[in-house]
Amino acid sequence: MANDYKRIKKLTYWLLFLVLLVYVLVEAREFLYPLVMALLFAYLLYPVVKQLEKWGIPRLLANFATIITAMALFAGLMVLLYKQLSVFLTDFPELKEKALLNIDQLQAHIDRKFGDDNQSNERWLRLQVNNALDLSGSAIAEILLATTSTITKFALMPVYIFLMLYYRNKFESFLLKALPSHRHGKVKVMIDEVSDVTKHYMGGVVIVILILCVINSTGLLIIGVEYAILLGIVSAFINFIPYFGTLIGGAIPLLYTLVVQGDPQKTLAVLLFFLAVQFTENNILTPNITGSRVNINPLFTILSIIIGGMLWGLPGMFVAVPIVGMFKIYFDHTPELQAFSFLLGTDGTEEHSLTIDKILRFLHLRK
Repeated sequence: MANDYKRIKKLTYWLLFLVLLVYVLVEAREFLYPLVMALLFAYLLYPVVKQLEKWGIPRLLANFATIITAMALFAGLMVLLYKQLSVFLTDFPELKEKALLNIDQLQAHIDRKFGDDNQSNERWLRLQVNNALDLSGSAIAEILLATTSTITKFALMPVYIFLMLYYRNKFESFLLKALPSHRHGKVKVMIDEVSDVTKHYMGGVVIVILILCVINSTGLLIIGVEYAILLGIVSAFINFIPYFGTLIGGAIPLLYTLVVQGDPQKTLAVLLFFLAVQFTENNILTPNITGSRVNINPLFTILSIIIGGMLWGLPGMFVAVPIVGMFKIYFDHTPELQAFSFLLGTDGTEEHSLTIDKILRFLHLRK
């Protein structure tokens, strides 16, 4: 009886801790997510800073030069995107009317096809599309007219990145001082693994996004889609979100071509193009550039993205996977938590995985 009471008491404490943790994460999200994003980008820039320091450049100057260069590249891409968004927003009323006209024609065709003469259904599709267009138009306007609070949060990120890179050895020394000496070896190994995994993951993702910006924009230009550069860049940037990014990114130009341009042939071409891009990204770009550094199985990858989105919105979806990857490294080196590492990882299902050898055996092409 006493053991049951202790178990229930311990479980209650853990549930209370989780509730308070979620509350803090949600309430402090405006402060926390720029800090976590800055941490990830600090890992991204760390190899460049380290190389500059090896060449004899002082850390202060190496950090400053690296961050200024990264900001200049990012600002250039944002200026290009901003100009495209401004043009799109200027043309938005005309594009909206064109889209609604195409929807009216589609609704009339559906009514004739199914013999539906119900007046209440006649305008339903137009109303839904009109509401969606109004919502997207206001969202774009909010992006262009960013609030002071939003600008401040993102303006502080370079400062956070600079200070994290500058004080990186201090943070490591703090952990070693805070923990008993017999754990120093394991802590150093964990720090090295977290650094290696995160910098390779972030670097790989950024390279894949930049490649997709070029591929998507070029493909949409060849197909003849309006605002091809804008749609190509937006669809590429959404790939920062694993799994969902490719699906959502491809859906945006697909829906634009179908609803606004109203061209079935171009819509089919866009669909086939993004299927080819998805295959290329999933099977060639990401495995060879990003690799399997964050060794999280698809189930918990998707769950972490959903939970991250619930807590912090789009920034939460972006940071969720590398953060879970950091926790997995900690679980790997903690004996009592290694079961959770096994649960998060990809091990344990090798016998059920689909390989070329199994396909050949199934087709009786190999013994």
